Amino acid sequence: MINRRSFAAALLAGSIAALLSTPSFAQAAPPVHNVVLVHGAYADGSSWAEVIARLQKAGMKVTSVQNPLTSLADDVEATRRAIALQDGPTVLVAHSWAGTVISEAGVDPKVSALVYIAARAPDAGEDYGALAATFPTPPASAGLVKSGDFAQLSEEAFLRDFAGDIEPAKARVLYAEQGRISTTLFASRTTQAAWRSKPSWYAISTQDRTTSPDLERFLAKRMKATTIELTSGHLSLLSHPDEVTALILAAAGRRN
Repeated sequence: MINRRSFAAALLAGSIAALLSTPSFAQAAPPVHNVVLVHGAYADGSSWAEVIARLQKAGMKVTSVQNPLTSLADDVEATRRAIALQDGPTVLVAHSWAGTVISEAGVDPKVSALVYIAARAPDAGEDYGALAATFPTPPASAGLVKSGDFAQLSEEAFLRDFAGDIEPAKARVLYAEQGRISTTLFASRTTQAAWRSKPSWYAISTQDRTTSPDLERFLAKRMKATTIELTSGHLSLLSHPDEVTALILAAAGRRN
């Protein structure tokens, strides 16, 4: 386990290359240059903006999926379309709900590695809701507001629990952009668990109020993922983009 303090210190010292060469950061071989990013619920593809810029600077070809959030099948199909456009081995990255999506879509032969950022990681056919219920209930769950067949987080829950460590003005922009989810989305079950056959990486958010950090630790351990812990809320991809980017580059077998 690598804690955020030592990881951030390595970044600030400009020694990412040395860190990624250590045994704790297993590397995909050969190095790849394609990355497909899949966003979670209550968000859209722009939530990866900070990570995208850093990956592009590192020479990576990046695609950010726009999930319809209407069903697991629809989100998986959107991700498969993105994978099909890649010209070779691809690192598939998920935040939050999208962990379910890449666990299904990640069996694609082009996918060389999986990266989960505070993400779900169900086993094939697993009732993920039942699993999550065995862990502490995160505060954001109480803020879900339904309208017809779709739902979203209330403004209070979004700003406090989903984007609590994001600068308030920026968090309000994210709230305006949030994806509305089908009310049946979270009941979906995967038919495959790509993490059982693909090397996996996981970033745990220790201050997460949307997903239980203890659940994240359980998932990371179950998949035998190379794991880091970030002192972060749910949106570590925005509050800790350097660390998240370095984890993705490690999964790609890259040194920056």
